[in-house]
Parts: sequence; C-alpha cells; structure tokens
Amino acid sequence: MLRLRRYRMLLVCAFVITVLLYHVSKNSQWDHSSELWHSKADPHTQTKPKSPPPPASRPEHDHDHEHESEHQGGGQPQKSQHKPPPPTYPDSHGRPVPDPEPTIRIPQLKTADGVKGGYGLPTNAALPPKPAATVPDRKPPSNHDEYQNHGENAGMQVDAPTPTTVHWQKPYEWFPVPEESLIMLPTGKPKSIPAVQFAFGEESPAAKEKRELRLAKVKVEAQRAWSGYKEFAWTHDELMPVSNKSKDPFCGWAATLVDSLDTLWLMGLKDEFDDAVKAVKEIDFTTTPYREDIPVFETIIRYLGGLIAAYDVTGAHNGKYRVLLDKALELAEILMSVFDTPNRLPILYYNWKPAFNVNPKRASTGSGVAELGTMSMEFTRLAQLTGKDKYYDAIARITDAFEELQNTEGATAIPGIFPQQLDASGCNRTAPLPSTLENSSEAAQKQAIVDDDMWRAPRGYSNTYGGAADDIETNAQPGAQTADTGPGSNTGFHRGPQKRDGLPNSAPAPVNAKGLPADWECVPQGLTGGGWGGSYSMGGSQDSAYEYFPKQYLMLGGLEPKYRTMHEKTADAVKEHLLFRPMAEGDPDVLFSAKAFSTGGTAGKMSYEWEVTHLTCFLGGMFGLGGKIFDRPEDVEVGKKLTDGCVWAYESMPAGVMPEHSTVLPCKKPDDCQFDKAAWYASLDPNAEHRESQMADYYTRLAEWKEQVEELKKQDTERRQAEERKRQAEAVQKAAEDEERMRRLVDNTTPVYEGTPGQKSEPSSPELKQKDTLPATGFQRRDQRDLDASNQKPMSELVLPPAPDKPLTHQEYVAQRLENENIPSGFVTLNDKRYILRPEAIESVWYMYRITGDPSWQEKGWRMFEAVVRTTQTDAGHSAIRDVTSKELPADKEDSMESFWLAETLKYFYLLFETPDVLSLDEWVLNTEAHPFRRPT
Repeated sequence: MLRLRRYRMLLVCAFVITVLLYHVSKNSQWDHSSELWHSKADPHTQTKPKSPPPPASRPEHDHDHEHESEHQGGGQPQKSQHKPPPPTYPDSHGRPVPDPEPTIRIPQLKTADGVKGGYGLPTNAALPPKPAATVPDRKPPSNHDEYQNHGENAGMQVDAPTPTTVHWQKPYEWFPVPEESLIMLPTGKPKSIPAVQFAFGEESPAAKEKRELRLAKVKVEAQRAWSGYKEFAWTHDELMPVSNKSKDPFCGWAATLVDSLDTLWLMGLKDEFDDAVKAVKEIDFTTTPYREDIPVFETIIRYLGGLIAAYDVTGAHNGKYRVLLDKALELAEILMSVFDTPNRLPILYYNWKPAFNVNPKRASTGSGVAELGTMSMEFTRLAQLTGKDKYYDAIARITDAFEELQNTEGATAIPGIFPQQLDASGCNRTAPLPSTLENSSEAAQKQAIVDDDMWRAPRGYSNTYGGAADDIETNAQPGAQTADTGPGSNTGFHRGPQKRDGLPNSAPAPVNAKGLPADWECVPQGLTGGGWGGSYSMGGSQDSAYEYFPKQYLMLGGLEPKYRTMHEKTADAVKEHLLFRPMAEGDPDVLFSAKAFSTGGTAGKMSYEWEVTHLTCFLGGMFGLGGKIFDRPEDVEVGKKLTDGCVWAYESMPAGVMPEHSTVLPCKKPDDCQFDKAAWYASLDPNAEHRESQMADYYTRLAEWKEQVEELKKQDTERRQAEERKRQAEAVQKAAEDEERMRRLVDNTTPVYEGTPGQKSEPSSPELKQKDTLPATGFQRRDQRDLDASNQKPMSELVLPPAPDKPLTHQEYVAQRLENENIPSGFVTLNDKRYILRPEAIESVWYMYRITGDPSWQEKGWRMFEAVVRTTQTDAGHSAIRDVTSKELPADKEDSMESFWLAETLKYFYLLFETPDVLSLDEWVLNTEAHPFRRPT
C-alpha cells in the first residue's frame, strides 16, 4: 500500500507538470515563423494610416511562405491566398519570367564558436577552433569607425549571442512614395555604345603557356585564402590569417563568403561555390549580435552586390541558383528602410533594432559622397532582374540630387566635383519652427500618438548626430530600452527609456499636422556642403560615387543620358584642377590626382596635398572606361598615365608594394619635368630656411661660449696660482712651527742631575723619564705625514657651461629622414606605410589591358602579384602588412584579410591572365567591389 500511494503521488505530480508545460508553450514566443508587419500609406490620399499596433497585436507573417508584395492601402496586408498572380518581367535576354518573391526566413544563429548552429558548414570542412577567451563586458561596435577601421580587433567575435535574439521588423513607413510617383526604370532598346574591349587576336603557343602558368599560380593563392577562411572563419565575416581566428566587422553575415561567390565560380571552384551557396541559404539578415547599426555602403557593395553578381554569372533566371536572388531581395527589403526620409535620401548607418527603428528619420548632415553615390548599380540591377521600379526609384532620387548639386552655380568650389562631406538632411535649419501642438488638429494629434503600449512619439529632435533639441530626464526602469542618439544614430531623436510592454514612462510629445514631432518640419533644401566641405579629391570617401557614373550609363544601356553628362563634367574638372605629374629620378611620365582644399569656396583659392593613395588608383580604369564608351580618346591616354603612376608607386617601394597613403613632389609643368634634387630636398625639408637661421644662431652662440670658456679658464688659472702660493706659504710656516716645537721638546728632555757636580743620578719625574725615552725619529715621521697631507689636498675643479647643441644642417636633416624612413626618390612623406590587400591598382591595370590589348600590362601586373604574395602570404591565407618600406621577410603583418582580397584583388589578378572572353567589358560591368553585372542586350 505504501508503494502504491507513492506512485499515485508521482502520477499526480506528472499530470500537473504536463498541464503547466502545455500552458507555457501555448503562451510563449517560441514560434520563429512570425510574420513581418507591413503597413503603408494610401498613395492616393497621401495621408498616414494610424500608428502601428503593439507587437502582440500585429499581424505576423509566416516565414515559411513567400514574402508578401507591397501594399498600397493603409489596412492590413492581404493573406497569401488572395494575392493576385505574380506579374512577369523580362530577363536579361528579353524573355518574360515570373516575379520573384523571396521569403525572409529567420534561420538558426551561429554561436560564438562559429560551429554549432553555423550557416551550413560543408561536410568536408575542418571544424574551426574555438576563439580566444571572451573579453568581459565587450559590446559590438555601434558606429562606423571601421571604414577605415573599428580598430585592430573591431568586430572580432568574442561574445556569444544572447539567448533572446532581437530581429529586424519592417517599420512603419513615414514618407512613402505613391506608386504613380515612382521614378520608372528606363526601358526600351539599348543605345549603340562604342566597344570597350580590345579585339584580341589568336595568341601564340608560348604566350598561352606563360599566361596559363601565371593563371594557375593566382588560382593557387585564391585556394589558399579560401581554404583558410573555410577552416578557421567559416560563415564569419573575415579570417585573421596570422592567429587563425575570425572577426565580424560587417554584421557577421559571412562577408568573405558572400563577397567571394562570383570569384569561386569564375575560377571554376564549383564544389567550393556550392558549399558557399548552402551557407548563404542560412544567413539571417534580420539580426546581428555584432553591431547596433548596419553600415549601408559596405552592405550594399559586398553583400547585395555579391549576391546579385553570383546570380548573374551562374545564368540568372536560366541558372539553378534562384536562392541567390531570393537572399538579395530579403536583404534589399531591409535596406529599403534607409530611404524612408522626407527627401528620400538614405541614412547610411541604420539602427535596425525595432526599439530604435520605429522613429521617423532624416539623412545625415555629414554624409560621405562615396557612401551616398555608391548604390545605383546594385539597386538598378535588382530592378532589372525583378521588374520592381521601387528599387530604381530609391537610387534615382540620389542621382537627381547629385545632378542638381553639380549643375548649381557656386554650389561647389570645383564645378563637377563634390565636397567630401555633404548635408543630405534636406532641411534648412535656419527656418522658423512650424506650428506647435496647439495649432494642429485634434485628429492629427491622435494620429501622431502611437499606441502607448508599444512606443511613444519621441521628442527633442536633433538635426545633427549629437545631442537633442530638448532633452528630457527619465528614470530608467528594469527592462527598458533607450534610443541611441550619439554618433551613428539615425533616429534624429533623444528619448527616455521606454518599456517593451506597458504604458510609456512619460507623456506624448507635441506633434504637427502630419503626425510628426512639432519641430520636424523645415524649409526643404537639396544636397549642400557639410562637415569637411572644403575638401575635394578622387580618393577615400569620394571615389566610387564618380566611378558609378559611366558604369551606371552602361547598366541602363545609355537610356539615361544624365550619367554621361555627370561623368564628363567630373572628368573635365579632374583634368583641370587635380591631375599632376610627380618629379622623381628617371623622370617618370605618370599622373596622379591631388586633394584640393578650398578656403574661399571657389577654385581661385585652393591649396593642395599632392597625395598618392591606393584608393585613388581606381581612377585609371574609370578614365579608360569613360573614354571608350563616350568616345574621348584623350581620357584613355590619361587613364594609361594614371595607371602607370600606381605601377610606379608599387615598384618604387622596397617591398614592391604601394603604401596606403603618401605624398610626392609635383612637377611645375607636366610636359616639362626633369628631376631636381635640390628641389626634392627642399620638399623633404620645408623648414630649410629656418634651419639655416638656426645654424647661423648656433655659430654665434658657439663663439660666445668659447669666449666665456677662455675667460673662465683664465680666472681659474689665476685662482689656482693664488691657492698654490698660499699653500706653499702655509707649508713653510708649518715647517718652522714644527721645528720650533721639536727644539723645545728636545730641550725639555735634557737630563738634570741632583747632588754634587759630577755625581750621576736618575731623573726624579716620571714624565721626564718618559720624554727621555721618546726617539727623535718618531717626531720626524709625524711631520712627514703632515707635509704629505698638505701636498695632497685637491684643488676645486673648474665647471664649464655646456656647449650649445648643434642643429642638423639641411643636408643632414634630409639624409637622416631618407635613412630612417626609407623614403624612395620623389616621395616626400609616407603617411601610412601599410598595404591592406587593396585591389585598386591591379583593377586599373586589368582595365588597361582589356581596353588596349597591350601585353605589357600583364607584365606589370605579374610583378605586382609576385611582390604582393611574397609579402602577405601566411599559412592560412594572406595578411595586410604594416610597412611596405621594409625589405625583411617575413613582413610585419596585421592579422587581417578583408573580404575584398578574394572578391577583388585576386579576381583582378586572375582575370588579367584569363582569356578575354571571360567577363568581356562589352557584356559585363563590374561594381566597385568587382562584382560583375550583365549589361542589357
């Protein structure tokens, strides 16, 4: 009975636990197939729907079904069973194909060790080792310091994702574009464009053998880099090829893997390509544990461009890799949120988390030209592949803004070129504030107050990244989230902590008639100079925006003429204001592009930095491509000299590799330039005149010092002589005194006899007895010691003032700089001696070879390849190096292999020795990350 009772209790407990587990699972959030909430304003009324409901009441999208199409009404999305049949659109060959509607899925996240839950680890891949010990309290990077760079260990995987993963949700669209207002993708028969690529003939057997041998060696290095990535950094962004670890500076979406897809395909590495595609299926673009923001520029050129290009090179709609386009569309849907601003210009660092993403946004007042202008090719090709004009509309508005700025007289100091930083906010902040809450309608007030149990309308909008207009203090509650308003924030607001559920912790803020914060409206304006507005160059932060003008012309088949006009204005401005020839031994006939600074806002007051940067080396290819398609033969010649300039910079360095940034001495006249060593020395020592005056002052001070020393020595001699005379006099006197003392002592020791004369007797006094027994020799030894001590007394030493320091002469200073800094002929400064595996120089070499057909470009590229591999190679791949002026091997490495090493650098080296029909420039156009898109036919 006792045993039966015990089992009965166990059965009761088991039943209770089962019931509890059932209720918990029923009410939990374990279902990962939640639907993304979609809502859009009515395009006909252009009024905003009511604020979004809280998460608990939002209609949820099943991620196992295809992604819903865009809804124009303000109501709920229609269910999939009511969707109209998908429209058809032409493929790259003009054949109709169904409209692709990708599914945004939430796959299992990879864990900190990069293995468990990874993105489809291939069966033949070695298991990556676990990373080093985690760093306590380390947070993912939240700003765009990286582009340069988030620091040596930025983005390195050190912490596992938290158990509760936050996913991006499609936000309410504050500034929708009505369908009838979309800028449509140009259609029609492409215009006739001159051939770009040289008409290559049949090669000789010897030339073919040499070319194929070099091609194979490049492929071996690519396989080395890929194998190292697969083994030690699979599905992470980058390999650290020295320590054999991984890091994730680009959201951890496997940047190297996606960036390398088309490279693998072009090199015939089909098994590796298929492994990568399997991993691509599992990438979750809706979340990242590594960054609070998405770097839009890098994400577009690496991820979106990489997926689209891989889809194109594998046959596009005729291929078998539809998943690549699906994933591209998943990512594009997320990125489209960055264009939801009043002027439709994008925010560039997107705070993707729902807690921050609910607010209306404005573009930055300090947007980089390259980041704004390097989106057009990717979204244009996506629009061509899908037939969706919204993708083209997004980037066409950016182009229109650039065109307006370029055509506005006095808007830039150099017409045709934009300042490095632009204000893209579209708001004249000097305008008076709009009407406040009291002047807005009750309906508008209600419309602006979003459901309190989700979020409240924020207040304190700031037009800049830092600070807010009217901060409010609130006490943070447990579980609250606070919006980021520091550098990199794209909300434009400061708001107190807000709870994910329950009532807001402060009252709603005033709103205007449109349902926006009352201080939101301002006088609209286009792109204007902002931040470092006085800097003009073709280098970093500006380069790829100009590169896309001729390439976008090709992407659209010449049907949009504004891209030609914009390119020609830029090319003319560069030739007039920025190009220069360096002065160096051997008188190289090459060109570079300088950086100009305008202090007065015009080209009349310009100062220059005669820079030689690796990023600027793309310019040769741009001039060559634009010169061919726009029939500007002079530009092709300029492109040759620009490319040769970068080759010269490579071959000038001891390591055979070009530095990241340096400066040189320009020739006064590009057509008449002979090396002038004195002028070069003067540039190496800009303070030569001051140095000469320092030398003159030194000689004056030296003469004065010598006179002072002679006078001190004379005085010291006289002092020493006086002291010697005094010492001798004191010695004589002392000797006399000692002699007298001895005489008296001798006298005192003469025996005295008592008694009768002639009678001998003993001295009666004990003292006399003692004195009588003292030998005279004892007194003599004592006197000698006194005399010796007097003779050995040191004389005071003469202390002379220090001599004046001799400064370096002009010649000595220059010689010291040349030796210590390893500066080659013609160079003035080596500001950044690193080589970080950049592709721009070999990119232009490849363009020149394909455009001219001259095999000398292959020889130049091969020398570059050998030097690069020699200095960067590691067991697991290739690493950036710290100093290109060092001849020592192995080179000092930075333990970094960016994704563009496989995506661009090795691809361009490979294509230089591949047959010219592979990626012909008359059939393909490559984005700034070397991802090839098929030109329309």
